[in-house]
Amino acid sequence: MAESRLDRELSTRTRTERKRSWAPPDLLPTPKPEEGYTFHWVRVSTRGEADPMNVSAKLREGWEPVKAADHPEIFVATVEDERFKDNVIIGGLMLCKAPVDFVEDRNAYYNEQAEAQIKSVDNNFMRENDPRMPLFAERKTKVTFGKGS
Repeated sequence: MAESRLDRELSTRTRTERKRSWAPPDLLPTPKPEEGYTFHWVRVSTRGEADPMNVSAKLREGWEPVKAADHPEIFVATVEDERFKDNVIIGGLMLCKAPVDFVEDRNAYYNEQAEAQIKSVDNNFMRENDPRMPLFAERKTKVTFGKGS
């Protein structure tokens, strides 16, 4: 007795794939990558209140606002702030870009700052160390190989 089966050529992976489940969209879309640039979202407003101090600090730091015409893949429903009507702004955050070299230099600067702070805290902590009652005792183990007794 022959079973009625589908030919192997008719059975494909696409037919047996599970239905893709729904997932909420990203809050902030990812722009199409540009050679030599890094993207960053800069706060323009919080709870409807403009934040000019933050925007001006980021612009002085070297971030450039991205024009909406340069990234048509990012859908902007409304203009939230008239001052930045040509830029990409979503939820009080404006899309900015900066050269990759600039971002690497900036990150190196802040890493040096963090390391200096950690060293300072460690030095301050160890200054109060007393050999009679150490705050921090370095634990060392030693493994030796030799003849048994």
